[in-house]
Amino acid sequence: MPMLSTNRHPHADTDAPARPPLPRAVSMAEDARTAARELFEALGRAELEMALVFCSPHHDREELAAALAELFGPVPVVGCTTAGEITPFGYAAGSLVGIGFPRSDFAIATERIDDLDRFSIADAPRVLRGLMEQRDGALAARGDGFRDYGSFAFLMIDGMSRREEMVVSALHSVLMDIPLFGGSAGDELRFERTFVLHGGRFQSNAAVLMLVTTTRHFVVFRTEHFVSSDRKMVVTGADPQRRIVTEINAEPAGREYARMVGLEGEPLTPMIFAAHPVVVRVGGEYHVRSIQKVNEDESLTFYCAIDEGIVLTVAQGVDPVENFEAMMLRLAAEIGGPPDLVLGCDCILRRLELEQRQLKRVMSDSLARHKVVGFCAYGEQYNAMHVNQTFTGVAIGAR
Repeated sequence: MPMLSTNRHPHADTDAPARPPLPRAVSMAEDARTAARELFEALGRAELEMALVFCSPHHDREELAAALAELFGPVPVVGCTTAGEITPFGYAAGSLVGIGFPRSDFAIATERIDDLDRFSIADAPRVLRGLMEQRDGALAARGDGFRDYGSFAFLMIDGMSRREEMVVSALHSVLMDIPLFGGSAGDELRFERTFVLHGGRFQSNAAVLMLVTTTRHFVVFRTEHFVSSDRKMVVTGADPQRRIVTEINAEPAGREYARMVGLEGEPLTPMIFAAHPVVVRVGGEYHVRSIQKVNEDESLTFYCAIDEGIVLTVAQGVDPVENFEAMMLRLAAEIGGPPDLVLGCDCILRRLELEQRQLKRVMSDSLARHKVVGFCAYGEQYNAMHVNQTFTGVAIGAR
């Protein structure tokens, strides 16, 4: 079921004229400089506040960062590496996709968080102060027209840092009523190194937080296409720091998981984990805790933090395309019409499941029709939660 966080201007006129479409573009060029130039030519003609990019790990990062900085000049460019891209034409791999945010409708502040391995709750107020100082300066330069409009926060974070829970929980605690969503950077299922882009260079062990204030209606949302079943199991052995579960129901974790999902003796693959996720009940709601891989000792590595004593429930899937279409209807109702743009973070396991169920082409067409642009992530964030096998994002209206 989807969760929505709506923010509208208190005096917004639903009959106000629509703004020009937000620029978005994709390049399939393999050469980094060619890809950057093609993206700039499509995005850079408007007066931009910022450019947001999602790039395949196949690109040469140093060349790409240098080319984007040179082409966009004073316009900041931020982004991350991916496990696949969502382009204006649907799913892609090996591409560079971008969104332009015009100054006429957006004021954006950014903070890079370095040394994630040392980040603590006490660091969150400092990050927020930096963002607020930037935002206040930007709004003062725009005049009173921006002051009463809403803001949302977008987080891109190193997907191999294993620090998402700490970071998102700390940031949400200081953001207060500002909705937060985001995605963990990927590297196309290599699980080696992932990067965020800020200040003209790609960095690992880092995150980028954007604070976006806009004159347009928007809704921050989260959805997943799973419901809980009656098949439950208890984590009886775990290494929370490494996100590894060694035992389930006092049995080797991989073996017991396979038995619980009815695949005893079968080799456990990413496709199986995508089709048979487990969920955890937190605060009265179920959240997906997806498995990344099975290890040689039959332990399981998860995408999210996991601990001893947690009760895992095997989830049952519903139709992901129907779930997505129903959510888009609700989003359109919230913002007064079809979104002009949906900035989305889609879990890579959802994409793998769609491939397995031969629904990828159908979903890809649906994403394009509903103007979704974004990336496939190693995990998703929604307010204070780091989750998996979930689609998070913001729908931005045309008015």
